[in-house]
Amino acid sequence: MNEIRGQLWHGRFAEGPAEALQQLNDSFPFDRRMYREDIDGSRAHVTMLAQVGLLSDAERDGILVALDAVEAEMADGSFVAASSDEDIHTAVERRVTELEPAGAKMHTGRSRNDQVASDVRLWTRRAIDEVLDVLFRMQEALLAQAEQAGDAFLPGYTHLQQAQPVSLAHHLLAHCWMLSRDVDRLLDARRRTDVSVLGAGALAGSSLPLNPHATAALLDYPAVFDNSLDGVADRDFVADTLYALTMTGVHLSRLGEELILWASTEFGFVELDDAFSTGSSMMPQKKNPDIAELARGKAGRLLGNLTGFLASVKGLPLTYNKDMQEDKEPLFDAVDTVRLTLLAMEGMVSTLTFRTDRMAKQASSPYAAATDLAEWMVAQGTPFREAHAVVGELVRRALGGEGSLPALVAADERLGPEAAALLEPGVSFARRATHGAGGPTAVESQLERFRGRLELDRQRAASLRM
Repeated sequence: MNEIRGQLWHGRFAEGPAEALQQLNDSFPFDRRMYREDIDGSRAHVTMLAQVGLLSDAERDGILVALDAVEAEMADGSFVAASSDEDIHTAVERRVTELEPAGAKMHTGRSRNDQVASDVRLWTRRAIDEVLDVLFRMQEALLAQAEQAGDAFLPGYTHLQQAQPVSLAHHLLAHCWMLSRDVDRLLDARRRTDVSVLGAGALAGSSLPLNPHATAALLDYPAVFDNSLDGVADRDFVADTLYALTMTGVHLSRLGEELILWASTEFGFVELDDAFSTGSSMMPQKKNPDIAELARGKAGRLLGNLTGFLASVKGLPLTYNKDMQEDKEPLFDAVDTVRLTLLAMEGMVSTLTFRTDRMAKQASSPYAAATDLAEWMVAQGTPFREAHAVVGELVRRALGGEGSLPALVAADERLGPEAAALLEPGVSFARRATHGAGGPTAVESQLERFRGRLELDRQRAASLRM
């Protein structure tokens, strides 16, 4: 007969669980990182129990002192786990009760179902705040490089083919705006996370005079669950957070891919700082963009976390099912992955040296201004499709060896020297002046708008922490 090892549910069973079940069921090895949140939730719950008369003031104070002691042991590593500690809740309650007999009352009116849901919400709320902090740093690094870029320009690409010249600042700001959408998504995920579920019990609330609004206030939750079934079963906020983190990872991957290309000999647009690149074990000349490559690879890991979690919860009936234990590891891993990737990418971007001479040379091909020729003809009254065909024919003839594109344009009676002047280096880039465009004037305005957006987002994030 297997020994019952102090499980919270041991009264119903005559013998303990099989070893394989114990190992599969136990979550303490990974959910112990929520110890602060579990203890904070217990403090609020115990305080509320005393407020409604289910604990005496002396019992409350004794439990709170014991909770402080357990938190200190967890923090300094002196906490000694027992074989019965199948999760963080069991471990904390067991140790509190060893220190203070009144700890046996700590679980009054509470289930591990609403307890774990509360812990994950508290942990996620804090984790989002930490990710936002490093996300803002990443945006600041890109912004600083954009501000220093001045009027430097490079080819813009479609299909990875040179298309039209744009300013370097404009290109860097594109990544800033992508990350701003990630900030939006994280703030929205945080808002939906910020709901207290303590008091929902196992699934149906309680017959005891609990006060869920009191525990919500003690934990700085602005909202309380409305339905105990939904309160216990809801993991939408985990999916929201995983999606927001995954999109952040995808955006870092796209930036990483560009830096990988730009650092190649074929492009030569950037020089990597020694501290944020690696060498080869065989080839002495190599300098590799490992951070950017890892950012690209980590995006796949984040996608796996998101899709794996959604697959785990897609068919669960109300309310709690043990499948929901699978919410924590992908969430923890996604937060850790995005946070570290952001820190590394921020360092890489902030130390980049841009080879603006190489960029300008590549962006100064007369073919990059072909659209300007068509638009010049449109301004003279030619329908765009006709203008497109005229310029396309001249490009074909130039590539076929009939002459340089500027010479062919200058000699064409529909265009002439005035139009040919548009093909001079830097002219096309400077003409992009519409809202959000890549020319110097438009980019200066865009820089100002992004500075304002970054400050506003910081304020929005700060307001949620008050």
